[in-house]
Amino acid sequence: MQNALELAAQIGTELKAKRLLLTVAESCTGGGVAQAITEIAGSSEWFDCGFVTYSNSSKSELLNIPAALIARHGAVSEEIAAAMAEGAIANSEGNVSLSTTGIAGPTGAVPGKPVGTVCFGWVVGGVTHTERLIFTGDRHAVREQTVAHALAKLLRYLQEL
Repeated sequence: MQNALELAAQIGTELKAKRLLLTVAESCTGGGVAQAITEIAGSSEWFDCGFVTYSNSSKSELLNIPAALIARHGAVSEEIAAAMAEGAIANSEGNVSLSTTGIAGPTGAVPGKPVGTVCFGWVVGGVTHTERLIFTGDRHAVREQTVAHALAKLLRYLQEL
């Protein structure tokens, strides 16, 4: 897989060509996606903002995710990843988004959601996509893999537009 900076540069090229603006909503990556994007010179032309919503209350307050939805599915779920991506667009100038929510470890596992479980959301072309994966490795490795996967999949969705 390409590294995050290479992916971010390619995403920038796609977004500029399509005149789209990206926003991100991150939990387990703690701003890692936004950091990769803003490492690219000129990213202000195609990146609006990022939300780091680590707590459940911040997901509700900043992204308008109902607390009942979080209680029903858990913060680490495809439903919440979708709501985060949609909430990022609703609360920004962006028209494309991605979200990450997961359990980077070393603690936090719950039945059915081991350490390394990450859920993603992408909104591209008005369509919401989600995915759930389980990564291996320590906390740093899980977060690094999450950032790279989120960006790689976003690039693919943009190229399909």
